[in-house]
Amino acid sequence: MIRVHHLNNSRSQRILWLLEELGVDYELVRYERDQETMLAPESLRQLHPLGKSPLLEDDGKVYAESGAIIQYLVDRYDSERQLSPAPDSDRRPRFDYWLHYAEGSAMPPLLLSLVFNRVRNGPMPFFVRPVARAIADKVSGSFIDPQLKLHFDYLEAELAASGWFASEDFSAADVMMSFPVEAGEKRVGYRNRPRLRQFLQAIHARPAYQRALERGGPYDLLG
Repeated sequence: MIRVHHLNNSRSQRILWLLEELGVDYELVRYERDQETMLAPESLRQLHPLGKSPLLEDDGKVYAESGAIIQYLVDRYDSERQLSPAPDSDRRPRFDYWLHYAEGSAMPPLLLSLVFNRVRNGPMPFFVRPVARAIADKVSGSFIDPQLKLHFDYLEAELAASGWFASEDFSAADVMMSFPVEAGEKRVGYRNRPRLRQFLQAIHARPAYQRALERGGPYDLLG
């Protein structure tokens, strides 16, 4: 049986969701973040040198990286191709693009936004605070915020055709894209991006998404 090493409030929630969509049985191994550092526990290093989640075990092998795990799962378990195009399909390049875009392009500015927000608001000596905030504001205003706008305007436009990212119907690419879109709602907001709001409403309403939340536990990325 598949075993998923699941860290609370993390990308591994996507893997649980995909397995629920595929109807594949799996065992869940839970890990909790350190409350001070918000990092994964050292015990995950026993499975992979980086100690990151998600990690998936199947047939004695360990798989890391969300996009690679999703690609492995659909190629092995999506036999009817309900959630992914066949590897030789003309539609596969667009599907693969979104699997890689989610972490390769969408997440870096979101992570930078998180880091510099902590620089701006984190504890520090009072005489350092004005300098730190000035640097954070400069980086955010000149680089991070324009990049966030660029990417989320792009995503809003890409959803115009069907409301989904890779095809006319829901696919595993939408599972992969869920994390940056959910994070983006918190970081940039979607007041003027109705398609992204509709995308979130659609995925959150899916029964498999709800089942994954029940198994994975509280998911406070949006809170």
